[in-house]
Amino acid sequence: MSNYSKYKEEISEDLQSCLETMACQPIIFCGSGMSQRYFNAPNWSNLLKQLAEENPRSKDYAYYRQVHGDNYPEIGTTLCDDYREWAWNEGKDNFDHELFSEYNGSDIFLKTQIATMLKGSTPKKLNEISSKELQSEMQALISVRPHSIITTNYDKFLELLFNDYSPIIGEELLGNNYSSIGEIFKIHGCVSDPKSIVINKKDYDIFTSKKKYLTAKLLTYFLEHPLIIMGYSATDLNVQAILSDIDEILASKNKLVDNIYLITYQHEIDPSENFSKEKLIRLQDGKSIRVKNIVANKYEWIFNSLVNENAVERVNPKLLRALLARTYELVRKDIPSRKIDIDYDILEHALSIDGEIKSIFGITRISESTGVNIQYPFSLTGVASKLGYSYWSYADVLIKKL
Repeated sequence: MSNYSKYKEEISEDLQSCLETMACQPIIFCGSGMSQRYFNAPNWSNLLKQLAEENPRSKDYAYYRQVHGDNYPEIGTTLCDDYREWAWNEGKDNFDHELFSEYNGSDIFLKTQIATMLKGSTPKKLNEISSKELQSEMQALISVRPHSIITTNYDKFLELLFNDYSPIIGEELLGNNYSSIGEIFKIHGCVSDPKSIVINKKDYDIFTSKKKYLTAKLLTYFLEHPLIIMGYSATDLNVQAILSDIDEILASKNKLVDNIYLITYQHEIDPSENFSKEKLIRLQDGKSIRVKNIVANKYEWIFNSLVNENAVERVNPKLLRALLARTYELVRKDIPSRKIDIDYDILEHALSIDGEIKSIFGITRISESTGVNIQYPFSLTGVASKLGYSYWSYADVLIKKL
């Protein structure tokens, strides 16, 4: 067995052990590297470069890099000004007339251009990605069924992958009063709402000022679930900001945070090389944090290791969200305000016996298929026949009306 094969085996066992210990689904923190991998989307720098090339009023991108270096929010600010001047002059026909309203910010033209570019490059269907290897890898990722996904990406590729998850865009996250499941938190905005996109210095200043509230919401996820960071490098400012918050809470002093995994992409893998299973990430103010490190150029084996073998098939995240939300309202509002009558004896009994709480929600396991057949003896054709119809489709029409 090669060194890398042994490394993969150990990482897989560690991931499975973490899932079993924490007894919950992982959180995925996803960056632009994921979109680059599956449909060649631009990273932050390349996106700004493309924007500069699209605008006749913009200078060469190298000029902005000389002036601002790697300070991309400052470059974004300058490009916002360029796009505003272009839109209000010779470029007016390139933008919808509604964007010229006095109620829109001056950055709306750049943000609309970003949305247009990414909408055009993002696949509409997964089968548009021709690589069989990537197709298999995406299906493995879908099978992970993560608790939630957090991303700084603007595009809607994650919504395509996880089509029964609900996107929560920007500040909408702050309005959630309960720990939700099956959601995609788009903390830097989305192309579906160009105004929400975080791209310039003003956007980042606002984001930073409200970040402590956002962090308070997310830290619960990060500390109680396995956290998989993918599509980012260890030097990414977004990753460092999140890990700095975690480090501050844990006060770890370089102690390994054993539920955080960073997927480090390496184009060429030497099977004989010895790869480290830990990574020390330098943070701001001279601090650092140790997390688990997964070096890979193919991700399917990682995603397969994150699949809970005992997970229930075809769980509907929308139903779980509705159940969780309604339970929250029940406990927070309805019961204390006496809007409903509660039989506390039954409730206390259900809470005191393991497994009985499921009956409160009407959830149970179907253990005998014969029991289902006895309780529900008719096929749709049989239902139609009992109703006096000659074909099953007539009953189907009635069901859809109901």
